[in-house]
Amino acid sequence: SRFLVVSDTHDLDYQDERSPLRRLPKVDVLLHCGDLTQNGGLPEFSKAFNMIKNVDAEIKLVIAGNHDLELDPDYELDEPEDHKAALAIWTGPEAQDAGIFFLEEGTHEFVLSHGAIFSIYASPYTPRFGDWAFGHWHHLDRFNGPDDTPNKSIATEPIPRDIDIVMTHGPPKGILDLSAFGGHCGGSNLLAAVKRTRPRMHCFGHIHEGYGTTFLKLDDPKPNRPRDGEIRITKADSNDPPCIFDASEGTLMVNAALQTGPSEWANKPWLVEMTL
Repeated sequence: SRFLVVSDTHDLDYQDERSPLRRLPKVDVLLHCGDLTQNGGLPEFSKAFNMIKNVDAEIKLVIAGNHDLELDPDYELDEPEDHKAALAIWTGPEAQDAGIFFLEEGTHEFVLSHGAIFSIYASPYTPRFGDWAFGHWHHLDRFNGPDDTPNKSIATEPIPRDIDIVMTHGPPKGILDLSAFGGHCGGSNLLAAVKRTRPRMHCFGHIHEGYGTTFLKLDDPKPNRPRDGEIRITKADSNDPPCIFDASEGTLMVNAALQTGPSEWANKPWLVEMTL
């Protein structure tokens, strides 16, 4: 099955000839890891919706990011109608007709038309900084249950051990998370959860400078469940041969942030192929 992975499109105009989302290959699944907009607002959400709708994929799975202000029900408690209107763009009849699924935090399962089944855990939350949406405190663990963390667990749906894909807006601590200011901005609780659950792929964005891929090899290569085949990854517009990994040996980590500067999107989407 083929996955196209993107993040941090930040009000990208998909009709712009420079857009990295033009002339993309057909895929089974689009994964958008959040920051659809620059500062929220219904016009930006509508623009992002049209961009996602035009990607040639059977299903398109979308989460919010910290810039997608109105999608956070707790961000502007005094303006609940704005949240409802923003959410309606992503969950209404037009979204359903386009194969768009806006994923709330938790575990979801999908069946593709060729019969492949996969599970995905989604979360828009990132370690809190500044006045942005979907922030969580570092000392509170929303990804692991109380038996799996030394911190206080606030997880209503911890990441399950049999998950195929984890899609979060932010990276785990120390993996593709180094900011321009020189600090690691990822979440330590999220890293612990990924090591505990061993998904085939963990995709995210948030830290633009962290764009890239790596393979998190497991200390104990024995999988929690049978896993067949390889995982292949390449840039979507590349003619280079893909990098190939054995899914039973670890987790493919993907930072798919496309934005590289103000009104600049020089990074390319990632194309991932895996056996489900």
